[in-house]
Amino acid sequence: MTETQLDTKRRLLLQGSLGVGLAALLPTSVFANWPQDAFKAEDKDGALQALLGNNAVEMSDAVDLKVPDIAENGAQVPVTVETELAGVESITILATTNQNPLIATFNIPEVALPFIATRIKMAETGDVMAVVKTANGLFANTKTVQVTVGGCGT
Repeated sequence: MTETQLDTKRRLLLQGSLGVGLAALLPTSVFANWPQDAFKAEDKDGALQALLGNNAVEMSDAVDLKVPDIAENGAQVPVTVETELAGVESITILATTNQNPLIATFNIPEVALPFIATRIKMAETGDVMAVVKTANGLFANTKTVQVTVGGCGT
């Protein structure tokens, strides 16, 4: 065996050992806290109840939801949510016509601005809902997004 082949085998052994060692250090509690029931819920009320312990939302213009009126590609719908509400704990995004409407939830630290921007996947035309959780309750805003296929309306 040449010196180069031996060096390559040593590197592979070290990389593999390092990978296994790092995987062993991952906290299993991170995976245990995943809200599986909320993401498997088949309606928005069930998802909110499982995720936030409450599904009574108050519609509010204080939740600024920006999504396009028409999305040519349902796999990449841009969403921006921000609010001036005080004491924001989390921001949750739902696509109400998806089979599983809960898209994402973001915990907002007290020192952070309550602002998120992301892209979501929508199965078909429907409402996008942003829910802001504060100490005073759940506040939401919705907007209908028409999802087109290949630039043609559905």
